Amino acid sequence: MMEEKLSKTAKSLTPSPIQQLSFLAQRCNAINLAEGFPDFPAHNLLKYAAVSAINSDFNQYRHVQGICDGVAKIMKHMHGLDVDPQTDLAICCGQSEAFAATVFAIINQGDEVILFDPSYETYEACITIAGGVPVYVPLDPPQWSLDPDKFMKSFTCKTKAIVLNSPHNPTGKVFTKDELEIIAGACCTRDCLAITDEVYEHITFDEEIHVSLASLPGMQKRTIITSSLSKTYSVTGWRVGWAIAPACIASAIRNIHIRLTDSAPAPFQEAALTALRSPVEYYELLRRDYESKRDYAFKMLAEVGFLVELKPRGSFFLFTELPKNCLLSDVEFVEELIKQAGVVAVPGCGFFHRNLYSKKLSPADYNHQKRYIRFAFCKSDATLAAAAQRIGELVDAEGRLKLF
Repeated sequence: MMEEKLSKTAKSLTPSPIQQLSFLAQRCNAINLAEGFPDFPAHNLLKYAAVSAINSDFNQYRHVQGICDGVAKIMKHMHGLDVDPQTDLAICCGQSEAFAATVFAIINQGDEVILFDPSYETYEACITIAGGVPVYVPLDPPQWSLDPDKFMKSFTCKTKAIVLNSPHNPTGKVFTKDELEIIAGACCTRDCLAITDEVYEHITFDEEIHVSLASLPGMQKRTIITSSLSKTYSVTGWRVGWAIAPACIASAIRNIHIRLTDSAPAPFQEAALTALRSPVEYYELLRRDYESKRDYAFKMLAEVGFLVELKPRGSFFLFTELPKNCLLSDVEFVEELIKQAGVVAVPGCGFFHRNLYSKKLSPADYNHQKRYIRFAFCKSDATLAAAAQRIGELVDAEGRLKLF
């Protein structure tokens, strides 16, 4: 009866499988390699800064955007971008709200937005709620490369924006300079905006350097960068993020943010000043630590038969293909992994999206999309070792995962 009172938007949205799996991990006391949050402590300096801010009564609405200067300095240092902290920044409740407010600020009913598939689940929901139309361009496995022809054919007269997430969730791909130039060229010639999700900007491996799309010629004036403290500083629960955009768009994002949530948490905004002043050594140690975790998880999964043809160059996820001897789908495999090993991962099918291009997939290609599993390795060494032990107990005498 009450379901009839729900809006069409509410009815169209299903529960997040990642969130549901995290809840299941808690209920089953399973090891959670599903959700992308660290299970190790944030740096003591940041925690002390947050406690100090609370004790100093930074506990009310905070509209003075105190962290904007710090963000602007980082953008200048990393990418050579001149960002006016007074006009070009909007502080939001995490990257998720920054992205949503950006979409609501620029997308009208019927506007098309290009995304790359596989992609994170939140993007499509925000675009749909805003009345926009997601248009997916498939990345080509195993390297998840961008096909320029497929990309250019996705444009229509209704294309308003492109969404780019690099380093990429779920694959760990870092878009190459050539790929970024193709995207930038299309934005300029087609007069499109770009929305970037750069939350993994400091988590890159193998000497890979993150390049912001906004730093390419002609792109700063048509790019909205979204990012946050969450991944870089291991504070996913603080919910402090930002959008960087041309002044008129940043103003619209701030207006929408205020109407959605009013302000980001005040004590954590204050503590963010400490985070943003971190020395270069902090970021170097961050990369080394995550690279070590990546290598450990990669080796562990490869030894039991998972196929990881793209060793992640960024982010903290491994997007693995099921062992060849496994006849289960990704969903079935994850269910059995929880039951038999007490380890939770994410079925890859949730990152692929039905669209015009998917209707052209052969049955073999479509079924292949159901053979990927995403593992998060942003966990303590003890957690990763425990997961390796549990998965290892499912290995047969030949060193392969047993068929369930």
